[in-house]
Amino acid sequence: MRRLLATVVLSLTMLGAAAAPPAFVAADVPEARLAGEGEYTWFGMRIYRAQLWVGPQGYQGAASATAPFVLELRYARALDGKKIAEASYEQMQKIGAGTPEQRLAWLSTMQRIFPDVKEGQRIAGAYRAGIAPGVRFYLDGKVLADVSDGDFARAFFAIWLSPESTAPKLRAALLQSAAPLP
Repeated sequence: MRRLLATVVLSLTMLGAAAAPPAFVAADVPEARLAGEGEYTWFGMRIYRAQLWVGPQGYQGAASATAPFVLELRYARALDGKKIAEASYEQMQKIGAGTPEQRLAWLSTMQRIFPDVKEGQRIAGAYRAGIAPGVRFYLDGKVLADVSDGDFARAFFAIWLSPESTAPKLRAALLQSAAPLP
């Protein structure tokens, strides 16, 4: 009986912890809930764990004027910020986001913003819905930068969330419970 009670308490604790968004997520996405999560690996090496947080309106795409969301990456290894920017640029190119000129400008922006990361650190992007969409970047819950460019925001999040994503299994895992609430 004691073991059963401990298991129930542990399970409830884990459910509660999984359901509560980080403070910075709650600030950007009212009534945030975890829509999905998954891992990104490259040649068998774990690179990061991704989580997608959405509000009651769910994920409606990075062109939505009313549905903000946050995508957070927890890195499994140390990576150079310039390499993160270059990999993001390459993914934007592969999925056909933006023009070549836009992608070069976005690369410059990302190289300026993205820091080197250590194992366990988190970079998050908050999609800012509204009249002037954009993205706010965070490092371990602290604001890194704001980019007020809707085209950039759509291209950046398309890396993971577009049907053209080069990581379709991760995309499916992130969008698993991203539908609007009834």
